[in-house]
Amino acid sequence: MEWSNLVTNVAGELFAPTTAAFALAAIGLNVHFGLTGLLNMGQAGFMLLGAYGFAISTIAGHPLWFAVAVAIACAVVFALILGIPTLKLRGDYLAIVTIAAAEIVRLVGRSTALTELTGASNGLLGNAFKTTFHGASPFPDGSLTLGPFTYAMNASNSWWLRLVGWVVVILGALLVWRLMRSPWGRVLKGIREDEDAVRSLGKNVFAYKMQALVLGGVIGALSGILYVLPRAVQPDALGRPTTFYVWTILLLGGAATVFGPILGSMLFWATLMLIKSFMRAAVPEQVMTVGEIENFGWILVGITLMLLIVFRPQGLLGDEKELAIDAR
Repeated sequence: MEWSNLVTNVAGELFAPTTAAFALAAIGLNVHFGLTGLLNMGQAGFMLLGAYGFAISTIAGHPLWFAVAVAIACAVVFALILGIPTLKLRGDYLAIVTIAAAEIVRLVGRSTALTELTGASNGLLGNAFKTTFHGASPFPDGSLTLGPFTYAMNASNSWWLRLVGWVVVILGALLVWRLMRSPWGRVLKGIREDEDAVRSLGKNVFAYKMQALVLGGVIGALSGILYVLPRAVQPDALGRPTTFYVWTILLLGGAATVFGPILGSMLFWATLMLIKSFMRAAVPEQVMTVGEIENFGWILVGITLMLLIVFRPQGLLGDEKELAIDAR
C-alpha cells in the first residue's frame, strides 16, 4: 500500500471542488434549518435547478454572468412556488413536501419530453457548458504543482475551479456570520425557537420564512453550479441521496454555526476517501469488489448520520443548548 498516495488523496479531498460545492449547499441549508428551523429535505432540488439554469443558458450562448443570474432566478422562482403553499405547515409535513418537490424537479429534468433542453436521463455533457467558466480564468493553460498536489490550471478539476469554489464558500460563510448577528437574523432565530412569540411582537413570520427559504435556495443553486463544473449535469446525481449527504454534512459540523458546514464537508469527503482508498488497497477483490467497496462507504455514511442524531445532534461545533435536531 502506498501510504504517501493515500495521504495525498485524502488531503486533496479536503479542498476539492466537490467538497466546496457541498460546503456551500450545507451553508444554504444552514440558513433554512440552522437559522430559521425550516426542515427542508429538498436542497438537492435547488442544486439541480441552479445547475440546469447555468448549463442551459451557457449552451444557448449567453455569457457567464447571465448564466449565473439565470441559475439564481430559477432558485428564487422555485422557492416562491414551494414556499407560498407550504411555509405554514408543521416541520414534518414541510419535510415531506420539500423532498417531494425536489423529486419532481429531478423527474422533470430526466423526462424524455425535454430531451433537447435537459438531455433527459443522459443529462448535459460538461464540455457543452464549461467554456465560459474556463474562458474567465486569468491563468495560463498547463498544470501547476504545489507541494504534493498537481492539478491542471483551467480544466474541469483545476486550480481555477478550486479557487473560485472556496472564495464563494468563504463569502457564503461571511454572509451567514453577518446575518446571525443582524436584527434580521435574530428574528429568524426567534422564529426557530417560538414563532408564536415572534408573531405576537408584530413580525410577519411568513415573510421572514420566505426570505430565508429564498436566500438558502439561492446559495444552494450556486452550489449546484460548482458541483457540475467538474462533471456533467446528470439529474439522478442530484436526487434524494444528495440531500441526505448535505444534511449529514450540516449535522456533522454543527447546525446554526458559521464554520460547521465547511468543517462537516471537509470531514465527510476526506473520511469517505480514506475509507475507500484504504479498503481498495487492503481488501482483496475476491472478498469485496470495487463496486461493493463504493457501496460500503455510503453505508458507513448512513450509519454516521444515525449515530450523529442519536449521540450528538448538535454536531462537532454546535451548541446543544441552542440547537439540536431532536429538540423539536
